[in-house]
Order: sequence, then structure tokens, then C-alpha cells
Amino acid sequence: MGFIGILIQALVLSVCCAAGGRRLLHYFQLESYQLPGYVRSVKRNASRALLPPVAMAAVGVSALKLGAPAVVRLALVAAMAAVLYAQSRREKAKKGFVITERVKRLIAMHLTTAFVLEAIFLALSLPLGYLLPAFEAALIALAALCAQPMEKRINRQFVDDAKKRLEAMPNLIRIGITGSYGKTSTKFLLRDILSVRYSVLATPSSFNTTMGVTRVIREQLTGNHQVFIAEMGARHVGDIRELVDLVHPTMGLLTSVGPQHLDTFGTIERVRDTKYELIEGLPQDGTAVFARDGAICEELYARCPLEKKYMPGDLMEASDIACGPWGTRFTLTDKETGECASCQTRLLGEHSIANLLLCCTAARLLGMTLQEIARGVARCQPVEHRLQLLDGGAGITIIDDAFNANPVGARAALRVLENFPGRRIIITPGMVELGGEEAEFNRAFGEQMAGSVDVAILVGRRHTQPIVDGLTHAGFPQENIHVVGSLDESTQVLHAMMKAGDVVLYENDLPDNYSE
Repeated sequence: MGFIGILIQALVLSVCCAAGGRRLLHYFQLESYQLPGYVRSVKRNASRALLPPVAMAAVGVSALKLGAPAVVRLALVAAMAAVLYAQSRREKAKKGFVITERVKRLIAMHLTTAFVLEAIFLALSLPLGYLLPAFEAALIALAALCAQPMEKRINRQFVDDAKKRLEAMPNLIRIGITGSYGKTSTKFLLRDILSVRYSVLATPSSFNTTMGVTRVIREQLTGNHQVFIAEMGARHVGDIRELVDLVHPTMGLLTSVGPQHLDTFGTIERVRDTKYELIEGLPQDGTAVFARDGAICEELYARCPLEKKYMPGDLMEASDIACGPWGTRFTLTDKETGECASCQTRLLGEHSIANLLLCCTAARLLGMTLQEIARGVARCQPVEHRLQLLDGGAGITIIDDAFNANPVGARAALRVLENFPGRRIIITPGMVELGGEEAEFNRAFGEQMAGSVDVAILVGRRHTQPIVDGLTHAGFPQENIHVVGSLDESTQVLHAMMKAGDVVLYENDLPDNYSE
């Protein structure tokens, strides 16, 4: 085999690797380019992730063993890669694969490493040249490791630029919000309330990583903003500390501490300590506002050395609470002055008052009047996919709570559902990212569900078995349990049974890398 022939074959095979591995690249992106999460996604989806590249390699190796000419071998492998690429593109993804600048750099590194390995194997006349596509998952991991130093340099440049922009705004009020759950909703509630008096920028959607917040600062923060609210998420110890170092908040809100992301944290104690990194990073004259949860948040409140620390009920209190399908009403009282204001919001459920009180406390500490706060509360709307009330047509009511269910949020959603008349239907795949306790949490979810719903449609035959066990243990009628393989199938089952007056709760919607 000539030198040029080796290079051509190596180039074609490396391109085929990348094309046939599009689904794997998508998994890597869904895991925020974190190798440990990528490895877990590949293991969780082993057949969908590993079999297609193996099939592509099998085609090439078979052609090689049969003595087919190089042109034929390459054509067969390229055809297989094209089929896999097209199949991946046709798949319905809840969060589509986006060719970002980082992905372009990863693909370039992937092509380079695959090309070098292919050229070496082909030059040595080893069949590994055609077998290499079978190891596409490892090739992507190798490319990511090779690209890591470059990515760190690029990220550091962006972060440094964001820090300079913040330093140029010394009068900007900076607020950090974190928690195991409730942080995104609280962020938007606080934004709506503070917007009555201030010009506010809050990180959009679930932008809560260092690079996500960095991007918002560089692209959206202007000299006209008076308040910047940064949601701070974490999957590993130190993530919040890194965000605090970027933003340097003067006020911190802790919404909750609970069993979330236990697959990466391992223990609830690590979750607790990581969330507390926000409070530890506040200046001595900073302000900390903690949720009143009767558990870990109150322990952290007691530990906090800051003079200005508050919990709902210390300064602001809600009374005369009334909840229903129309929303929530309550009386807001400043306990120091005795002033009161009537508040009404479209937010569903009594649990929403807890997040609102955190925000009302923060707003009061920032100088807003009760009347301004009440106007802000009236502005608050349910966040998309978080107990969002929708008209399903034909007399059907939809409660969309599809974003990232957790044990506390799931219980709250069931309590909200209980306030609605009519037949109550739940569609759910259960909860994930709860480590070794996941099955037990889902079993408990099933038992709680039994007292709140009339029909349960469970998405994912393997993953939802603990929910079925919980429902069965609680005496839920077997004929009202429907286990399906996909969200599309759940829609078919729902359409076959629903009638006017039904209320349908969508509780959680697993990301693509959790599909069975």
C-alpha cells in the first residue's frame, strides 16, 4: 500500500468514525463536556451507543477479510457511516445536538487523533485500521482529553473578560441563588419582583454553570443594569465556589438542600457543603437568605457567621394562604413594621409561597416597599415546565412540571394535582441522578402517587419498575397503571382514554441520554 493510499484511507476512515459517532458526540454535549458524565451516559445507553460503531467496523473488517479492494472497503464503511449519521439526525431529541464552537474544536481534534491512529495501523498493515471505528466512544474521550488544555485556556480568557466587565460596575447589586431544587424558579420570581424598582438581568433558562454565567455577563450585561442575578448550579464539589469567584455576590439565597445529583456527589453531606460554598463566599457585610426547611438549610443558617442572615418568617411572613387551580393568594406582613399587603399570583400550590417569601425577603432588604413587592408578586408567572398550567383543549387541563423532577418537587406537584377536580392522570418516567437511592425514591414516589392520581402512565419499562412496586404496595388498581416505552407511546395511550374534565400532570421528562 503506497503512502498516498494510506493517507487517503486514514482520512476516509477517520471521517467515518466522526460521522458514525454523532450520537456519542451528542451524549458528550448533554453531559456538559464532562468525561465522567459521558462515560455514565455511554454505559447507560450501551446498546444504542456502542453497537452502531461496532457494526460499521464489522462491515470494514469483513470486506478486508474477503479480500475486497480498498475502494470497495472504503465505500462500504462510508455508506454505513452515512446511514448511522442520517439515523442519528432523524432521532427526535428533547435537546438537540448543537454544533457550537467547542463542538467544532472537539470534532477537529477527534479527526486528527483518529487520522493519526488510522495511518499508523494501516502503515503497519494491521486490520485495526478498519476495526478502529468500533472504539468510537473511546476515540471521543481521547479527543476530549487531548483538547482539554486548549479548552481550559479558552475558558480562562472568557472568564477573565467577564470578571473585568463586572469590576467595571462597582455599584451593581450581585445576587447568587443556589439550591438542590427551586433555584431557577426562585431566580425568575426574584427578577420579576425586583423589576418593579430596578433594572434587572437574570441568567436565562437554566444557565447556571461557570461558562454559562460567563457568557451571559459578556453578551447581555450592560451599564444600565442595576441588579445581576446569577443562578449557581453544581454537579461536583467546588462548582459553586468557582461561580462565586466569578460573580462575587453580595447577597446569597439558598433555596434547598436535598438528594439531587447524588450520582456525582455521592452523599448528601457533599451536596450540603457544596451549596454552602455560596454563603462562605459572601463578604463580611453580605446578606444570606436561607429557606426554612426544618432540616439542612436551617442547620446551615445556624452555622452562618454573617450578621445579616435571614429566613422566611424572620422579616417577612405569609398568612391567610389560599390555593386553587386559579393560583395562590396570601397576606404579606413585615414583622418589624407591622405593615401588610395582599398578594395574588398565578403560581400553583402552597409550596410556591416558600420561594416567594425568599424573594420578598430579599426585595425588602434591598429597600422595596410592600406595595412594590405586591405588584412584583402579581407579575410572577410559572416558569416554563415547572408547574405551568396549560389548556389542553377539549376541556382537558395540562400541568406541565416536566423539568427535572426531584423527591420534594414531585411531592409538591402531587399536592397541587389534588386541588383539581376531575379525573387526575400522571405521565412520568420517575426520577434520575439519585445515585444508589434512586430505586427507593421512585418506589416512595409510587406510594405517594397512589393517593393523588386516578391513572398512572409510566414512561420506561425498566426504569419505572420501582414506581410500579410502590403503586402496587399502596393498593393502586393494576388496570389503571400503564407502562409504555416512550413519550410518544404515552401520548397515544392518553389520547385513547382522555375525556373532558381530565387533568394531566407531566412530571419530569428525561433527557435524551437517559432514554431506554
